[in-house]
Amino acid sequence: MNTEVLQTYLPLFREAAWLTVRLGILGILLATAVGLVCAWVQFLKIPVLRRIAVVYIELSRNTPLLVQLFFIYYGLPKIGLSTNPYVCGVAGLAFLGGSYMAEAFRSGLEAVPGIQAESAYSLGMNRRQTMLHVILPQAVSTSIPAFMANIIFLLKETSVFSAVSIMDLMFTAKDLIGLHYNTKEALLLLVLFYLIILLPVSILGSVVERRVRHAGFGT
Repeated sequence: MNTEVLQTYLPLFREAAWLTVRLGILGILLATAVGLVCAWVQFLKIPVLRRIAVVYIELSRNTPLLVQLFFIYYGLPKIGLSTNPYVCGVAGLAFLGGSYMAEAFRSGLEAVPGIQAESAYSLGMNRRQTMLHVILPQAVSTSIPAFMANIIFLLKETSVFSAVSIMDLMFTAKDLIGLHYNTKEALLLLVLFYLIILLPVSILGSVVERRVRHAGFGT
């Protein structure tokens, strides 16, 4: 293991990690918004929109992110919708992640017993108050483990961004290995930087889950 090579590669990996985090956060935020909308549509059982949401979820979850990125980056320009690699990466992550987020949020909403809403109505609460103060706190608590798992999953999926020429961590590692053949050093930094990104997210998810459970929500 050559320490001089590690020091030389470190700034390149730091820059690539920052790009990976930025794109990952944008994709996760969009995926969360898409997931909330789809889960809400399914929970309310809106006829036409519910079918559209189900088709989207099945299509997204049953196709790899790499295929989705190729479709966005190489397929859409064929019909006049050109894009750049960064928009492609964020859109692909949001498309894939939205379906997983939707299932996480839907399962949380459906895990709340119906008697909870009925009891709230009998106490004089309207529909908005029941959803805000009774159903959502319990649904959010139930959804947190799956939500945090999805965040980690999506951050790891950014490793395929290199296929559309985004200079993320994986692209940087493969590029340096191809140019200088310092495989051990490049792979070591790749693993370390992914740990630096993902380990705090995992720890934060565990802490939030314990605190919410301790508060009595979702029990």
